[in-house]
Amino acid sequence: MLMSNTGRPAKLHYMAGTFRMLSPGDHVVCAVTGKPIPLDALRYWSVARQEAYVDAEAAARAEERA
Repeated sequence: MLMSNTGRPAKLHYMAGTFRMLSPGDHVVCAVTGKPIPLDALRYWSVARQEAYVDAEAAARAEERA
């Protein structure tokens, strides 16, 4: 049986400038807004907190609360 990763969240390890997929999926969830982020649109994350963010504003809000 073939398993589709469509609609499943991926588990990623965030590194400086890149990330590594630990579990397959097609998106991650923003740690601030809860919005899904397609992997091909993922641009903002925290290496220290291992969190993804939907946009620069969400990343800045996460930094403020940390």
